[in-house]
Amino acid sequence: MSLRQFEYALAVAEEGSVTAAAELLHVAQPSVSQQIRGLERELGVTLFARTPTGLVPTTVGRAFLREAEAAVSAARRARATARAGADEPAGELVVAAQMGLGARQLPGALSALRRRFPRLDVTVFEERNPAEMERLARRGVLDFALTAAPCEEDVYEEHHLGDEEFVVVLGAGHPLLAADRIGLRDLVREPWVRFDQGSALDDVLLDVLRDNGPAPATVARVSQTATAVRWAVHGLGVALVPASAVPHNHEHLTRPVSPAVSLPVVAVFRPGAGPAETALLELLRQEAWYRSPAPVTAPAPASVPVV
Repeated sequence: MSLRQFEYALAVAEEGSVTAAAELLHVAQPSVSQQIRGLERELGVTLFARTPTGLVPTTVGRAFLREAEAAVSAARRARATARAGADEPAGELVVAAQMGLGARQLPGALSALRRRFPRLDVTVFEERNPAEMERLARRGVLDFALTAAPCEEDVYEEHHLGDEEFVVVLGAGHPLLAADRIGLRDLVREPWVRFDQGSALDDVLLDVLRDNGPAPATVARVSQTATAVRWAVHGLGVALVPASAVPHNHEHLTRPVSPAVSLPVVAVFRPGAGPAETALLELLRQEAWYRSPAPVTAPAPASVPVV
């Protein structure tokens, strides 16, 4: 048995299905299925029963999962303790960023981190849904997170790095490109390339347009900032994205908005974190971040405590 199998079983129990567990863990569905089957074969028991509402732990499964959760928690504490005292960290560092935050700053910081700690394996992913990111954090999956929401509790370290300014992306030849800054009221009747419902970036758009006219007309919904930019520059509609998410060759097709819109960027990790987390924080502080004296800041989504 392995800790990875324990983590997969705990995720299946939490989500109620192999598919949802795979999405939560950011792995392929067959991998989860194979690990669960292998675990049941090794133990000689059935851990999950299939019901109309999904997979539920059996009686023996519930007993096993209690011990598995204790083992996984102990392993994470041991890893954190070892990292804190290691001269050269090794193993895996899991970093998550709320989609749209740090797109320009993270690559340079992570590249410098890898040069400093070559034995460290860094796993990075973007999460568009703050609620999902919070669940990963609460399960102890994340070592370091970039989020727009500070922690609700004071037991986690959080550091405000700066802000992400939002810009509107327009198609080539759009008449609003003649302006240096575009008023939000000038955009309310534009067709919009929007992000998935429930995502933090779509919530920003809804919030900033709420007091400026009718609901935005939607021509398409996308899951990635790069897709939104590409579709907007080709004239499908306009898009509101963080400035750092815009590729350099498309910056001439963007304009800041008035009133200014921004989200804070907060680095969050466990107290007493190891040298890798501390080094990443310092490297990110050296990156250029937007700072506005008085922006209209979109409300931050749910908090993301890393435990």
